[in-house]
Amino acid sequence: MLSVEEQLRVITSGTMQIVPLDGLKEKLKKGTPLNIKLGVDPTSPDLHLGHAVPLRKMRQFQDLGHNVTLIIGSGTALIGDPSGRDSTRPPLTAEQVDANAETYVNQAMKILDPERTTVVHNGDWIKPMNLETMLGLMSKFTIARILEREDFSNRYHNQQPIALHEFIYPVLQAYDSVVIKADVEMGGNDQIFNLLAGRDLMRDMDMEPQIALTMPLLVGTDGTKKMSKSYGNYIGLTDEPNDMFGKVMSITDEIIPMYYRLCSTLSIDELDAIDKSFEDGTADPYQLKRALGRNIVDLYHGEGEGLKAQASFDAQFKNNEVPDDVKEFAITLEADEDGLIYLPKILVEAGIASSNGEARRLIDGCGIKINQKPIAAKTYKVEPSVLEGALLQAGKKRWAKLI
Repeated sequence: MLSVEEQLRVITSGTMQIVPLDGLKEKLKKGTPLNIKLGVDPTSPDLHLGHAVPLRKMRQFQDLGHNVTLIIGSGTALIGDPSGRDSTRPPLTAEQVDANAETYVNQAMKILDPERTTVVHNGDWIKPMNLETMLGLMSKFTIARILEREDFSNRYHNQQPIALHEFIYPVLQAYDSVVIKADVEMGGNDQIFNLLAGRDLMRDMDMEPQIALTMPLLVGTDGTKKMSKSYGNYIGLTDEPNDMFGKVMSITDEIIPMYYRLCSTLSIDELDAIDKSFEDGTADPYQLKRALGRNIVDLYHGEGEGLKAQASFDAQFKNNEVPDDVKEFAITLEADEDGLIYLPKILVEAGIASSNGEARRLIDGCGIKINQKPIAAKTYKVEPSVLEGALLQAGKKRWAKLI
């Protein structure tokens, strides 16, 4: 294994908090592989780069010679993690958890080394728990301690409901650490209370307490809000290579160093060099985004796929060529009494616009091309011959072929 100093240089890269850092140093000095824990409640079958941030850090631990335990929250998901929530999270059914967990693990293994990864389900020890054991765990925590959590405190003071079962969640997450004897528990920065609760419970049970390590929440492609499907600013791990590359190219220049640090496979020296280039003004954001896009596509789709996605991007956006995968639509061209076709209706049927209103706005903004030629604003009706076999386009990403 590398020296403690060399390991810490890798481990601390991109992290938000390590509590306590001296405790981590002492664990590393033992020279034996540590057990790194990450618990996930599979609330969705599809992951994005934000979900992958702690997985990337776990892979770094594995590359340093440590082992990781991925805990699937088949028990805790029945409660619903209240972290960062201003309302009670709807619990998942056991069937939903099982279905989501399968895809989660498959996607996680694109990042983790399966040989050094242990996958367990906390429902195996939570669901059979008897009342005596549960009461014993609950007695280790006070209501005052639980209300120290920022989200609980805010909801309490704002008179927003807090269901009693939500108080149990951090207790059960802490118990997971006891069961698997975690040395380090990872999570997003909104998880710090739960991670520290694990330290407290392990100490109360005369165990060496785990280290709490948090990672920042990844900013979405818009450069402002955290990455989330609900905000539409995400890059999915299952996105097609061309879509994934295109989304990387759309990120703002300011967040390029963050994406390299949290999402790429580059070495710490390479990451430090990129940070320095932004500091001294020598960075080329466009070329860095291209290299980042290739790296991320290769990671999730296989070596060489990044170059193919880049070539497709260049053909479509740089050279203004027609993409190879334009969808075809068999649409009946029904003319009105004047022998004309209402263009907004055709744009909706071809998936270019979501409604007639959006279609008219695109037309008025000169955002529609037919056979790669822009049409004039207010052109709502056209001759049928204009649309026969036509190639429709809105912007650079929406294409359709009429057949």
